[in-house]
Amino acid sequence: MQEFLLVFRTNTTTNPSPPQSPEQIQTIMKPWQDWMAGIAAQNKLVDSGSRLSSKGTVIRPNNIVTDGPFVEIKEALAGFTIIKAESLEDATEMSKGCPILMYGGSVEVRPFFDGGRM
Repeated sequence: MQEFLLVFRTNTTTNPSPPQSPEQIQTIMKPWQDWMAGIAAQNKLVDSGSRLSSKGTVIRPNNIVTDGPFVEIKEALAGFTIIKAESLEDATEMSKGCPILMYGGSVEVRPFFDGGRM
């Protein structure tokens, strides 16, 4: 088996505003929990990753540090996870069930170099 990084991107122009109530949060989180549980049940979940905050910093050449990350395009990095799969095709197929697709987002599937992490 090979390890793959799944990068979740959200569309900032079509993604609904953040949920306000616990019920709204549960409605959005349930499909994610179910999808991740399905991957874990197959013993293919390596790291459940996390949802990323919109806060942070960006370091550029010459050690220039700026507040950010600031979205200058309509897509933003929303989170990640690491899975195990037999092939890129298998990992791609597993990713088709990702709930972010229901909200106009995307999943980038990337194999680790030589099948593993350092």
